[in-house]
Amino acid sequence: MVHMSGHRPYVIRGSVSLPEAELMWRFSRSSGPGGQHVNTSDSQVELRFDLAGTEALPEVWKERALERLASRLVDGVVSVRASEHRSQWRNREMAATRLASLLAEATAPPPKPRRATRIPRGINERRLREKKRRGETKQGRSGKGWG
Repeated sequence: MVHMSGHRPYVIRGSVSLPEAELMWRFSRSSGPGGQHVNTSDSQVELRFDLAGTEALPEVWKERALERLASRLVDGVVSVRASEHRSQWRNREMAATRLASLLAEATAPPPKPRRATRIPRGINERRLREKKRRGETKQGRSGKGWG
């Protein structure tokens, strides 16, 4: 594992961003594009983030993320891989962006509960009248009783 000090923070949401010091990077040979070059360079990137042990996220967010990402966690650590690009740098950018959006999604507040609304009676009656008329029109096309 390598700890990298980067240049720009990856924002999760609002003023909260991924703490560079807590990101663990690992590089390995990628199976992606790159011809003979791919056999010699470590362009695949694995980015790990200790979700359970971090202090960077508000407690509520952390609990929410731990619950929602439970199936992806190994000992409280979430891991993201990127190997689409030939360049290690671009794969690093991709992995960090992916992790940030994954955490943004996992820490998002639950949606507001849906409030049931009543359909006005006039609208419903008009809809049913229209359905009846369409049915009669289609019935007329069948050619029954022509002969």
